[in-house]
Amino acid sequence: MSDIPKIRPASTVVLLRDSPQGLQTLMLKRNKALIFAGGAWVFPGGSLDPEDIEAGNGDLVAASRIAAAREAEEESGLSPHLDDMVLLSHWTTPVGEPRRFSTWIYAAPLAADIDVVIDGSEIHDHKWLGVREAAEEHEAGRLTMLPPTYITLQRLSLYDNLAQTIAAERHSPAPEVIPVFASAGDQVVVMFRGDAGYDSTDASLAGPRHRAVLQDGCWQYQYRDVDPAYPPLMEPA
Repeated sequence: MSDIPKIRPASTVVLLRDSPQGLQTLMLKRNKALIFAGGAWVFPGGSLDPEDIEAGNGDLVAASRIAAAREAEEESGLSPHLDDMVLLSHWTTPVGEPRRFSTWIYAAPLAADIDVVIDGSEIHDHKWLGVREAAEEHEAGRLTMLPPTYITLQRLSLYDNLAQTIAAERHSPAPEVIPVFASAGDQVVVMFRGDAGYDSTDASLAGPRHRAVLQDGCWQYQYRDVDPAYPPLMEPA
């Protein structure tokens, strides 16, 4: 039998609102004791339940919208309208992780401006932060994040307000991201399609660079000399 964990369908939603300081998003801090992403700052989300799949008539994409809204309600007390949700990307957890997920990432405006109520179990803290500010907090080492969270924040930081975000992303392609883990010396590397070492999982191979490198607890995205068939996931630094 294979030792590779089964991939579970999951979804998450970036809850957005306008503020005098610009576009803001709700960030949630996961319980440090959790096996997956313990202590990380995330968007509301989780695995699809059988009830979500049933409500989606067996369609996993439809069910992922339902699950993302349900998880947002359970973890934060906030619930986006399903029709307002726009698909940003679809990520599959790399081989080597003890738990693997096939995750649809959505963005959505808030249905109403109501108080956040975290569950106190999976979620231990929350913050409303500017989208750019949240990415900068990670870069400064103050917010632990996984690559999908950081890259999603950087992608959304291109927009000035909520209406612009939803209008643009509703008609933008949603990349299918299947990263692979590797190491380069003492650095952890996550490579994406178009990287020279992607197929071999050898991060030392010379050539194009399409990867995120973990340095001092922060992810640094690299995109150099990559075939245009593999567009960047965010604007390179």
